[in-house]
Amino acid sequence: MKNTNIHEGIILIPDFSGFTEFVFNTKLYTGEYIVRQLLSTLIDMNDQYFEISEIEGDAILFYRYDNHPSYEHISKILWNMRNAFNQKIKELSKELSTAIDMSLKFIVHYGKFSQYRIGSFKKLYGKTIVEAHQMLKNEFAEQPSYALFSNSFLENSGNSESEIDIQKYHLPEGGMIHYFENVN
Repeated sequence: MKNTNIHEGIILIPDFSGFTEFVFNTKLYTGEYIVRQLLSTLIDMNDQYFEISEIEGDAILFYRYDNHPSYEHISKILWNMRNAFNQKIKELSKELSTAIDMSLKFIVHYGKFSQYRIGSFKKLYGKTIVEAHQMLKNEFAEQPSYALFSNSFLENSGNSESEIDIQKYHLPEGGMIHYFENVN
């Protein structure tokens, strides 16, 4: 059986660091309001470049079918998402007079995956999807605010050095981590 619904593309997962503690230490209505605002900010900053497959708790599963992904373009999207996220946290902290101790990490992966429908839902399927989720649970990151670009993404993208001034650490088994702040 041949599946013609298999395509190559980018998987992007922005995920909140500090989410579990936030949920346990924040009133239900207030927490839901804050998370809704932060997720909406990320979706808005995506500027319809990626499609949304799922939103689960504090993470969005974005994807884009793309045979020639651009490292530089994706880096700029992540930088914009991260800046907007941090700005929204400042605004919400002031508006609600509360500290919001969350940061943002990104997983960027590339490979083959398919899509199927169940009712009105579109679901992604494939090894690439599982690998991207596994990368969320990495032990490479030395701090919470970072982007992890998989080797698969780097090998398939126009991997020129980005003009964005962030620290980069190469991981033979994982890819490359970009930190948004200085590592202590």
